Amino acid sequence: MASKLKIIGKSERRVDSWGKVTGRAKFADDYNVGHQLIGKVLRSKHPHAKIVRIDTSKARALPGIQAVLTAVDIPGSKVFGIVEKNQAILAEDRVRYLGDGVALIAATTKEIAEEALSLIDIEYELLPVVSDPEEALKPGSPIIHGNKNEFVHHKVRKGDIAKGFTEADFVLERKFKTQFIEHSYIEPEAVLAEPNEQDGVKITGSVQNLFSSRRSVAAALNLPLNKVQIVQATLGGSFGGKDEAMTSMCCRAALLALKTGKPVKMVNTREESMLESYKRHPYVLYYKWGAKKDGSITAMEARIIADGGAYASMSQFVTWRSVVQATGPYYCDNVKTDVYAAYTNNNYTGAMRGFGSPQVNFAIESMMDELAEKVGVSPLDIRLKNGFEKGAVTATGQKLNHVVSLKEVLTKAAEAIDFKKKWKSYRRSQVGEKKHGVGLACSYRGVSLGAEGADAAETIVSVQTDGSVIVSSGVTDMGQGAQTQMSQIVAEVLGTSMDRIQFLNTNTSRVADSGPTVASRGTIMGGSAAKNAAEQVRKTLLAVGSSMLNVKGSKLDLRNNYLVNLKNGRRLASFSELATECFNKGKPMIGLGWHKSLKTTWDEERGQGEAYFTFVYGANAAEVEVDTETGKVDVKDFASVHDVGKAINRAMVVGQMCGGVAMGLGYGLLEEFEFERGVPKQLNFDEYLIPTSMDVPRIKTIIVENEDATGPFGAKSVGEPTNEIAAPAIVNAIFNATGKRIYEIPANLERVLLGHKLVRHDKRGSEKKDAIDAMLIDSCKIRGEKQ
Repeated sequence: MASKLKIIGKSERRVDSWGKVTGRAKFADDYNVGHQLIGKVLRSKHPHAKIVRIDTSKARALPGIQAVLTAVDIPGSKVFGIVEKNQAILAEDRVRYLGDGVALIAATTKEIAEEALSLIDIEYELLPVVSDPEEALKPGSPIIHGNKNEFVHHKVRKGDIAKGFTEADFVLERKFKTQFIEHSYIEPEAVLAEPNEQDGVKITGSVQNLFSSRRSVAAALNLPLNKVQIVQATLGGSFGGKDEAMTSMCCRAALLALKTGKPVKMVNTREESMLESYKRHPYVLYYKWGAKKDGSITAMEARIIADGGAYASMSQFVTWRSVVQATGPYYCDNVKTDVYAAYTNNNYTGAMRGFGSPQVNFAIESMMDELAEKVGVSPLDIRLKNGFEKGAVTATGQKLNHVVSLKEVLTKAAEAIDFKKKWKSYRRSQVGEKKHGVGLACSYRGVSLGAEGADAAETIVSVQTDGSVIVSSGVTDMGQGAQTQMSQIVAEVLGTSMDRIQFLNTNTSRVADSGPTVASRGTIMGGSAAKNAAEQVRKTLLAVGSSMLNVKGSKLDLRNNYLVNLKNGRRLASFSELATECFNKGKPMIGLGWHKSLKTTWDEERGQGEAYFTFVYGANAAEVEVDTETGKVDVKDFASVHDVGKAINRAMVVGQMCGGVAMGLGYGLLEEFEFERGVPKQLNFDEYLIPTSMDVPRIKTIIVENEDATGPFGAKSVGEPTNEIAAPAIVNAIFNATGKRIYEIPANLERVLLGHKLVRHDKRGSEKKDAIDAMLIDSCKIRGEKQ
């Protein structure tokens, strides 16, 4: 397009904002139809047990009960899964975690349904429980599936790792741990399933990945895909959490609906949601780096174990991203990384904002700070020395040919909180029990799915005869603003105002399967498809305008709801008049935009290849105040800097950055979903702590824009990168304040008070403290230093 951008980059009002602030938006629980039944699930009483017998006779006899189903009543596949189809819709002969469903009830009221659940008699034979992933990988451990608990092993091999350690002047070796995290979306899961007149089923619900859910429902019901329609209700948050959890609910509601011939509604309580839903993977991370005295890295070795919980879910993909990014955006010729996932009897783990990056970034960025401390330079200087630039070759052998803005974002983050000055000041002795510290963290992140699998999306743009526009996409808006971003792209291409556009929620029967809405791919995939679709319509409109006015199309443009003279902007016809003319001439005003990502490659055995078609870069800087008497940490200041390629909507980018920091703060300081032998210890927000407005500091947001040819108008991604480096920035700030290292998050009161004391060095490498604290565990010692 010849004209300057009018809509792109502006903070346009969200297309869904009016419905949400007025209460008119319909969330899943708001959908009701006459004569609907209430569906409920009976879940396991044990984290691991054989099902010996199920007696449903008393429940069936209860007045008001319309159906009681168990696994034997499922006509098709009894299991589902994106990669490994081993997740039970209803457990048939064995339960593997407390969230497993065993029986379904459809009743005329919620009260009757709950009474019926209490009448179902199940005899269990208890089995040994394994709740530690490292224990699960040991010989003799209880087996959860098949003949072993290890179900993922990804590798990266680059250079000669033994040679790299031989060349090192010293070696740093550490062990890190991260925790289970609850997604904490404000809206629990809900669906309404309705039998339709063509022997199929329509499901309306809070579903994130509608097309994968549809495949599982169709398989369970023995129906073709065209008989299963899933319609997205307005979502009250997801953060990756409404995938398999919603798939199982969709399958169950659909089974009850077709069994009874009546609509069935299912809604989880908060306790039911937390009990059954999947969590972010906890990792155990063993890192070993070799380095020179000047701070250059000669070897990076990592062994990482993820707790996959009871089912495979998305573990294969989550851990693959981890293995690709496990050494961070830093130069190193010799790399050996192994990432494993193990089955346990904990809640299964899957996609959550960050998708395998927050865990490894905590370890990487902690290691970088320790490397800086060891060689006597600042955390900023060590990153600037080792950080990627354009032309760098990653651990997977991929050459970075795009704009690599790592050092730009790092520098801007440091400047935003006056990092250099404060870091030097705070590391000196501070008076009083409250001590201040500053910390840095940075990352690079592969955009979209990459070599995980096929990556394509469809968006449809349809101009109506009055000049209004309807847009729909296979990419789901879960509250992140995808619909607004795509609307702005369409408005920019068509030269219309935003108020002309109506964006429809995703419907599997009206738009093509566009894959999962994950991996921060909404703008770069859905937006690119929207641009393609709008450009098709634009071409038609300009051709009709040219014919109508007898003017060459190359001399025309679409701006501000008008067809105009390209050179002087003179209005020649309104957009509405142009649309009417297209209709009268029988010209199509619909565009079917399909966007397929650029080629990626992967050698699974060597862990080499072009894993992603482009990357994004971000940096966080935090300032904390630590009460050394209580261990309480307050984050006082924060800078979030991200290169997004091009900000389609600046206000929404800022919102993503602030929200990502808030979630990252919770990850670093507060949140932990705890288990005891497979039994959850928190089932509501009275015990599971998340940050409130009182915990979130001032956040300085800095948007960096280095446009990338792979995205619409140069845009890339922002949703997940904003969440993945806040925790290590905060933990590094705690060290600057106290001289104590945190190796396990969250950095709660106890861990802050008992953190590991490290030797501090000045620029000449001289020690500033007497010795390493005796509490430093064996796996966390500095060893192998050459004399």
